[in-house]
Amino acid sequence: MDKFKTLKGENRLLVIGIPILVIVAVVGWGIWRATATLDDIEARTLDPSSVLSLTWEHLVIVVISAVIVLVTAIPLGIVLTRPATAFLSPIVTAIANIGQAAPVIGVIVLLAIWLGFGAPVAIAALWFYAFLPVLANVVAGLRGVDKDLVEAARGLSLSPMQVLFKVELPLALPVIMNGVRTALVLLVGAGAFATFIDAGGLGGLITAGINLYRNPILISGAVLIAALALAIEWVGRVLEIGLTPKGMLK
Repeated sequence: MDKFKTLKGENRLLVIGIPILVIVAVVGWGIWRATATLDDIEARTLDPSSVLSLTWEHLVIVVISAVIVLVTAIPLGIVLTRPATAFLSPIVTAIANIGQAAPVIGVIVLLAIWLGFGAPVAIAALWFYAFLPVLANVVAGLRGVDKDLVEAARGLSLSPMQVLFKVELPLALPVIMNGVRTALVLLVGAGAFATFIDAGGLGGLITAGINLYRNPILISGAVLIAALALAIEWVGRVLEIGLTPKGMLK
């Protein structure tokens, strides 16, 4: 709670305002759903239990993809900033940039053709898509740490691991978390494409709305995906605040 009190300006407004906006969007959609005149197809597609099921599928895909991104990109970013392996950084970053340039729908479809349809393939494609933002920010954050502070920590006889975990990572955390939040939002949006390979998710509402020429279904899918993206963005900000040392909060 003390950390939240130290927030200023835009950050405090976002931390307070994002959940309010999400609640307004979801509650507003719920009120509209309960009062709107829908035909049989629209009513079945937008049945609350069906929408909740699609939301859960979408959330599972996003969370699993995010966890895999974190457990691969963060350690690799650390390795690429160590003196002995720093020469590999341009090579790995170039490969990651090439992958990031590929459209996510193309990656998902190509992997589905190669490996088959389903949620695991969608998760692999989303991992591939969100990997670079986290990796790039880990590398940038660690490289941006004041070298004098690192040398001072070494002068206190701290081991390389102690320097990493007690000095470098805490100071680099704001930059790293910015990449994590970016990746989370990208995953929510890109997760809509998972429906094309039978992996479920809220993207099914958008494709159903387009295929059936039902704007209420299409717009509902867009609103709910946007609300989920905002909610995930807020979770990322809260985690950033909780993990960042108090003196570094803005």
